[in-house]
Formats: sequence, structure tokens, C-alpha cells
Amino acid sequence: MSAWAALVPFAKARLQLEEAQLGLLLLCLGIGSLLAMPLTGMLASRFGCRPVILCSGAVGCLVLPVLALAPTPLLQGLALLVFGAAIGALDVAMNIQAVIVEKEQGGALMSGFHGLFSVGGFAGAGGMALLLGFGFGPLAACSLVAALAAVALVVAAPHLLRTAPAAERDAPFFVMPHGAVILIGLLCFLIFLAEGAVLDWSAVFLTGVTGLAAGQGGLGYAVFAVAMTAGRLTGDRVVRRWGGMRVMLVGGLATAVGFFTVVLAPLPAVALLGFLLVGLGASNIVPVLFTAAGNQKDMPVGLAVSAITTIGYAGILAGPALIGFVSHAVGLHLAFAGLGVAALLVAGSSRLLARRQA
Repeated sequence: MSAWAALVPFAKARLQLEEAQLGLLLLCLGIGSLLAMPLTGMLASRFGCRPVILCSGAVGCLVLPVLALAPTPLLQGLALLVFGAAIGALDVAMNIQAVIVEKEQGGALMSGFHGLFSVGGFAGAGGMALLLGFGFGPLAACSLVAALAAVALVVAAPHLLRTAPAAERDAPFFVMPHGAVILIGLLCFLIFLAEGAVLDWSAVFLTGVTGLAAGQGGLGYAVFAVAMTAGRLTGDRVVRRWGGMRVMLVGGLATAVGFFTVVLAPLPAVALLGFLLVGLGASNIVPVLFTAAGNQKDMPVGLAVSAITTIGYAGILAGPALIGFVSHAVGLHLAFAGLGVAALLVAGSSRLLARRQA
């Protein structure tokens, strides 16, 4: 997925797109994911995680090189739609397997799984940048990344869950999200909303509000991403020691303090410290929420994870546009302050979620 990010400028130039046209094209990726995610829980419940992961992963590997050579905007949009669907299905199926494995092991593992997702983001984006810098063309670079991903699928295949648990196989094809699943999904939506806002608006804030040089605007997201990855890779130990709901409470408070620090920062360095706090605070909230999805009793696990991932992913898609509308109306300061208030809501919901699981 992160390899595609390095291709966006090439696609824009190859297809001679304006910014608005590119924005519509990029929306195809998210639409494909949102269409596939609700169906994945049903498929994993019926056939097991293994075939869903292997099929969606194979489709993603096959389509990635197409993204580097599609000759028209229509074909590029169709390829992004299929690629988004493959990535969305893979995301849900992996999280379903992660929930099942964590429950069977009886200990916290989810933060480590999500931490390796973050490592993959660095590896994909950095690897593509290196390949392109060494003179590889977009098609050759994409083909190499796709080949490596295919090798990873082959290595993982024997260890994936071939069948779903008996209770999951007997689950209905579709259940309207209800009970604790709605609460968990909305909390994921708020955290993903914050992550999407940092990704798309941190550089604008740092350069336009704090006066940081334009070439250094990416430092905000870089600090955030490094802090989040470090927090997740150490998160399982923290969750085992403190418990998931306490991690969610403290993480939500730290995220809120981080956003308020960004808003009130007198200097760029202080704003960067705020983004670091946001990354650390938010790092383990989503893994804790996915663990909670596996422990809830209102819905079958596969359908619950599918619904929660879909609702949460909508936050990533809605975040940039929502922050844009709010900042246009009241300013970027208040938009970021609103994210701090959302983080406080997440922290305050930890006790409610704990009661729902009791």
C-alpha cells in the first residue's frame, strides 16, 4: 500500500491530471476498500482467513504494477478500485486472524501486529524511494515490490488459519452492527480521523502557522509516525502490565495533550513535541480496540472486526476533507483543538467500554 504513495506524482504526470482530477482518482482507492471490507468478515467466517488473505494478497500483487502503467484515467481509476478492494479485504482478514490468535494465546499481541504494519509503511515508502533514486522505472520498482510481497505470502501461507472457529462458521452472512461494536467502531473512527488529519494537515500547520520552512513541513508526520511505531512495538508489554482500558485512558489523554500542545505551541519545536505525543498516545488505542472487538459478545468476531474496520477506515477518508471544511470555517487552530476534544472522548469512553465487556 505504501509503495503506491511513491507512484502518485508519476501517475499525475503520466495522465496529465489536475489536482481536482487526481483527488477524484485517489478516492477510488478508498471506495474499493470500503466496498470490500464489509464482505470480508462473511468470507473469512465461511472459508477461513487463509484463502481470503492469499486471494486478496495475490490480487494486490498483480494489480500494483498496473498502477504504474495504466494509460488512461479511467483504467487507472479501475485499477485503484480493485487495488483498494484487495488491500481492504487483506486488512480485515489479517485483523480477524490476529484477534483469533491473540485469544488462543491468552496474551496481548495486537500492538506488535499493528506495529509491523507501521514498519511495512516505512519499508514500502522508503524502498520505493530508494529504487526510484537508483534509476529503476516505476514499473520495474512496482514489479520488484510485488514480487517481494508475493514471496511473503508464500512464506506465510502454511501458518494461516485454514478454517474459522465453529462459532464463526455458523454465523449469519450479515448482521447490522450493534451493541459494543458500534461504540468500538466510533472510537476507531475518531482515532483514524486524527491519524488522517496529521498525515494531511501537519505540514500545512507547521509551515503556515508556526513558520517552519516549507522543506521541513514533513517533520510533523515523520515524528508522529516514528513515535507511533515505537509505541506499538513496545505496546504489548505495556498492555500486559496496565491492561487495555487503562492504556486507552492514558493514551487518549496523551493524544489530547499532544493536540493542545500543537495548537498552543509558540515555536515549531514545541509543535513537533505535540505531534510526538499524539503518535505515542494514539499508538496502542486501535490495537486495544481490536482486542475488545474479539472479546465482545454482541456479534460474531469476523463480522465485528469487518464492521469496525469499515467504520474506522471511513475516518481516514473523511479526516482530510472534514479538517479542511472546519479550518476554512474557523481556522486550523480550532480544527486541531477539536481533534484534542475527540481524543478526550476516547479516553472518557474507556470505562464505558470496560463495563460493556464485563
